[in-house]
Amino acid sequence: MSALAELAWLWIPVTVFAAFAQTLRNAAQRHLTGDLGTLGATLVRFLYGVPFAALWLGALYIFFAVPLPAPNAKFILWVAVGAVGQVIATALLLRTMAERNFAVGVAYSKTEIIQVALFSIVLLGEPVSPGTGVAILLGTLGVLLLSPVKRAAAEGAPGRLDRWLTPAALFGLGSGAAFAVAAVGYRAAALALGEGSAFMAAAYALVWAQILQSILLGGWLWARKPAAVAAVIRAWRVSLLAGLAGAVASLAWFTAFTLEPVANVRTLGLVEILFSYGVSLRFLRERSSAREAVGILLLVLGVVLIVQRF
Repeated sequence: MSALAELAWLWIPVTVFAAFAQTLRNAAQRHLTGDLGTLGATLVRFLYGVPFAALWLGALYIFFAVPLPAPNAKFILWVAVGAVGQVIATALLLRTMAERNFAVGVAYSKTEIIQVALFSIVLLGEPVSPGTGVAILLGTLGVLLLSPVKRAAAEGAPGRLDRWLTPAALFGLGSGAAFAVAAVGYRAAALALGEGSAFMAAAYALVWAQILQSILLGGWLWARKPAAVAAVIRAWRVSLLAGLAGAVASLAWFTAFTLEPVANVRTLGLVEILFSYGVSLRFLRERSSAREAVGILLLVLGVVLIVQRF
């Protein structure tokens, strides 16, 4: 978008902020999973995020006089793709965390960066530069080191391939694929709106997405497990925190997607794993190994490389 050229550098701080806010949201959702179940905790992210996203959209329109974009069929299609992908990704991520731990669950989901690059090339026609490719490679190697599954010798042949056939690994890989589809869908939706404010495009797409997600997932739960919906409503205090963190994180991600190709945004977004390990060690009292420390170092190198290019 040529009108956004002068603001292009903003994607870097916006992405780092998005990763931090997403860490807070994941921690709040993980806390809720035990009481609400995987899908109930997933619904919290969207249902309680709608009011905050709508408030920001209204503020941009009323107080900053940013005009509302006009929706079109392409925008609606891509928002729907992103919304459904995000619902699936969030549910799988929470299952991954339940199988292993908070930080490793996030690490598994970050296998999305390779998938994002592929989907961006195929669906959006956005090539990946050599520098970005190296950063993605370093980040992926870091994720691989952060994602080993401990196996007892009695279980037999704990080979490298076997590690990726465990429930935690499969849920995590599925989460990464769905997050990749969602990210590409949201960038395509923002591009479909044409030139304009990146902040308005992000807020507008987010409101559409979260309303759709709340209707689809909330309606399904209401029909199949009405008690889960009632539990989500009763847990409104913690749910509001998760909804606020989720809305803020999503607004930041959407804005970054509007400013910069998805592959670059998601590669820099690997800083979320660093934040997650901080939460895991400091607040959740979960321990990390030396192997995971090396993985973190590779992630840092990948993040530094992607930022240095700008």
